[in-house]
Amino acid sequence: MEELDIPILKKAYNLYKDFYGFRNNVPRQDRFTIWQRCENIILEMLENIIYASQLSKSEKLPVLQKASLELSFLRVFLRLCKETKVLDTRKYIYLEEAVDEIGRMLGGWIKSTKDH
Repeated sequence: MEELDIPILKKAYNLYKDFYGFRNNVPRQDRFTIWQRCENIILEMLENIIYASQLSKSEKLPVLQKASLELSFLRVFLRLCKETKVLDTRKYIYLEEAVDEIGRMLGGWIKSTKDH
């Protein structure tokens, strides 16, 4: 998959795979509420990263800002997952580190888009 040559896309793709891998350990009542919402946000963010990668410089900014907002929602929902014991602390820290790295990469991309 050659689109995965984009580092942020690779990170977001792997975040989804890791998140999906934790699914079986999630209590059934939570799997179709907050867990599903987190999963959807990751997928939407992934879509927006792919979409932004295909746009011209001048069109990228709103799409990247939407991806950044989705990442902010994800941070809050992951914290909620940890605090409601849907996610254990070890998995939360692992996912949060990936989210932080994607956030730094996204911030850099947004900054470089604004600079031009």
